[in-house]
Amino acid sequence: MRKPVQPSVSRHAIAGSSVLVVGDVMLDQYWFGDVERISPEAPVPIVRVRREEYRLGGAANVARNIAALGARVTLLGVTGADAAGDRLTSLLDEVGIASELARDPDFNTTLKLRVSGHHQQLLRVDFEERPGSSALAVQSDAYRRLAGSHDVVILSDYGKGALSQVSAMIEHARSLGRPVLVDPKGDDYAIYRGAALVTPNRGELAKVTGSWRDDQDLAAKARDLRERLDLNALLVTRSEEGMSLFDDQGEFRIGAEAREVFDVTGAGDTVIAVVAVLMAAGLPVRQAVPLANRAGGIVVGRFGTAAVSYDDLFPSEHEPD
Repeated sequence: MRKPVQPSVSRHAIAGSSVLVVGDVMLDQYWFGDVERISPEAPVPIVRVRREEYRLGGAANVARNIAALGARVTLLGVTGADAAGDRLTSLLDEVGIASELARDPDFNTTLKLRVSGHHQQLLRVDFEERPGSSALAVQSDAYRRLAGSHDVVILSDYGKGALSQVSAMIEHARSLGRPVLVDPKGDDYAIYRGAALVTPNRGELAKVTGSWRDDQDLAAKARDLRERLDLNALLVTRSEEGMSLFDDQGEFRIGAEAREVFDVTGAGDTVIAVVAVLMAAGLPVRQAVPLANRAGGIVVGRFGTAAVSYDDLFPSEHEPD
């Protein structure tokens, strides 16, 4: 039997830490049902819906993961003045997440509907728009007011428009001495210049650097990207190959946790959330990353967006002094 990972940081240290999350907030809606026949109208399954569930998605799921570990978290984002926005706010309140969400009456809250039959996802339907400038201005004002009162900043970019001022946000946090962690999107990472840590998966990174021949080539591309964009570190999640952290000390490779993969939804949210919390609690990034890798291995074994608790991450009865 594998020896449990021993705690490297106490509950008390985590409870005293704080993280500010800014980005594209979403509401995840799930329809669960049974499939007994194929539609006579088209070759598609008919799902008889038995149960409906709502969960926090996008940047809101990052905040949920932080709260689940016991750290203090504040979430900034934009929602519509609609029922989905009301439900998202209610879910945040239920798990004790402080939030300042700009409500845009001309914007529909980003909603992702997943339809599942017999525990298998059959369809996903996305409802999304880009927020207006007035709501983004409200978010920017809140960010400038709150960034200095948190230990670490996470910018969760899903490419939906909430981080149109991402470069200015990074610059402001750096001026306050606050490290910025970015979950990136797109093929232009120049907007993330100066971040403390950027966390692409291997597919996302390949869009920016081009594909690599081998691990040595990947390390060279990572070094070049870090130098060009003044990044303290680059954390590449590599699915079954684990993770690679590239920093001033070189590459730090962490193997994947050996467990069954059930659903990868939100795994990247969990990874960046755990790294941020542990950094805020005083752990160096090289010690935080293996624990984030463990957390990612836990959530992919669960259905839909999920979060890990302190006990999940540190399965031991004893805490450090």
